[in-house]
Amino acid sequence: MKLNLKKYTAKPARAIFFHSNFPLNTVSRRFKTLVTAFLLAVCLLAVFIAGLAIPPLAYDANFSQKNLPPSAAHLFGTDHLGRDMFSRTIKGLSTSIIVGTAASAISACLALVLGSAAALFGKKCDAAVTWLVDVFQSVPHIIFIILISIAMGKGLFGVLIGVAATHWTSLTRLIRSEIMQLKDQPYINAARALGKNSFWIAKKHILPHVLPQFAVGLVLLFPHAVLHEAAITFLGFGLSPEQPAVGVILSEAMRYLSAGMWHLAFFPGAALLLTVLSFDALGENLRALASPATSQL
Repeated sequence: MKLNLKKYTAKPARAIFFHSNFPLNTVSRRFKTLVTAFLLAVCLLAVFIAGLAIPPLAYDANFSQKNLPPSAAHLFGTDHLGRDMFSRTIKGLSTSIIVGTAASAISACLALVLGSAAALFGKKCDAAVTWLVDVFQSVPHIIFIILISIAMGKGLFGVLIGVAATHWTSLTRLIRSEIMQLKDQPYINAARALGKNSFWIAKKHILPHVLPQFAVGLVLLFPHAVLHEAAITFLGFGLSPEQPAVGVILSEAMRYLSAGMWHLAFFPGAALLLTVLSFDALGENLRALASPATSQL
C-alpha cells in the first residue's frame, strides 16, 4: 500500500491552526488572559517601584502651593497643605499593593491548608474547619478586620493581619469540596491499591487539580484585600493619618468636597477603582479558563 504524503503535507500549518475543529476561542481567551496578566503585572510593578522611589519631600507640605487644581505641574492637584496629590496617590497605591499581595497570599495559603485538612483528615477535623468557616462568615468582614486591626495595634501590620485573617473562608470551602470529589475517584483508589501512600497521591493526583482553583482564588482575593484595607483606613481604624494611603486621602478629601475641590477624591478613588476592576477582570478570565464547562467555549 502506497502512502500518499501529499494528503498530509498539502495544508500549511496556518491552515491546520485555523481549522474549524481547532478551539480558537480557547486560544484567544488564553492569549488575552496572558496579555492581561502581563500588562497588570507590569503596571503594578511600575506603581510599586515608583511608590518606593518617591522621596517624602515629593508629597511633603508646601503652603505656597496649596489648593491648586490639576495641572501639568501637579497632575492630581494639591490639597489644603500643598501636598502633591499625584505623588501621594502613587505612594498610597504602593502601600495598597503591599497589603493586598501579602494578605491575599496568606489567606490563600491558609485556605489551602484548612481546606485540605478538612477533606483529608477525617470527620472531626472537617467539622472543626466547617465550624470555624461558619463563625467567620457569620460576621461581616469589616467588623472582624476592625477588631483584629485594633487588637494588633492598627498600622500596616494590624491591617495586614486583619485582612489576611478574614478572607480565606470562601476559598477554603471551594478547595474542600474539590478534594472531597477527587479523593474517591477510581484512579485514586487504584493508586491506593497499588501501594502508593497518601503523600504521593496528594502530590501527583490531588494537588494538580487544586492548584487552578488556588491560583484563581489568590487573584480574586487581591481586590477584596485592597478594598477592605482602604475601607478601614477611611474609617480611621487602619493606617495612620501620617501615611499617604488611599483610605487616608479619601477620608481627608471628604471635608473639602463642598468647597469644590473634587479632584482630591476623584483621582485617588479612580486609581483605586481601576486597580480593583483590573484584578477582578483577570480573576474572572482565569476562572473561565480553569472551569471545564467554559474553557472550550
